[in-house]
Amino acid sequence: MNRLTRILKHRWVDERDAQRALPPDALTRIETAVAASERRHSGEIRVCVEAGLPLSYLWKGLQARDRAITLFGKLRVWDTAQNNGVLIYLLLAEHAIEIVADRGLNAHVTPADWARIVGGMREAFRAGRFEDGLHQAVGAVDALLTSHFAIGADQRNPNELPNEPLMG
Repeated sequence: MNRLTRILKHRWVDERDAQRALPPDALTRIETAVAASERRHSGEIRVCVEAGLPLSYLWKGLQARDRAITLFGKLRVWDTAQNNGVLIYLLLAEHAIEIVADRGLNAHVTPADWARIVGGMREAFRAGRFEDGLHQAVGAVDALLTSHFAIGADQRNPNELPNEPLMG
């Protein structure tokens, strides 16, 4: 796809499309799922959904993975006490899904594990079930974090990052 076509595609999909895919009540349910998950482990999960890439990314030919990595830093997902933050990123214009995990969790998870999570999300998204796909991903990431970073009932677990999905 040439640069101009890609730019037009990303400008065509906008925040209204993102709101149709994930209305406010769906975002609230995802936020609740993230909060419930984070009571079981010391990790942090951030969900980010963008309609399209910023023009500067498109002009430079950058991809969804580049944006997800940038947001991982910008949203400070990397800045958790046990280096176990996870960003679940969805780019609607390209139907792209990226998961970026910090080194603490990545040391325990194989690329095949991440690919299975993304595959489940992709199936749900193809069927137009964006909320279901994100719930599946949060659940799968929760299982990984609980397996490797579970907290006891007597342990303090501060919420290091916001739980609500970021829509852009």
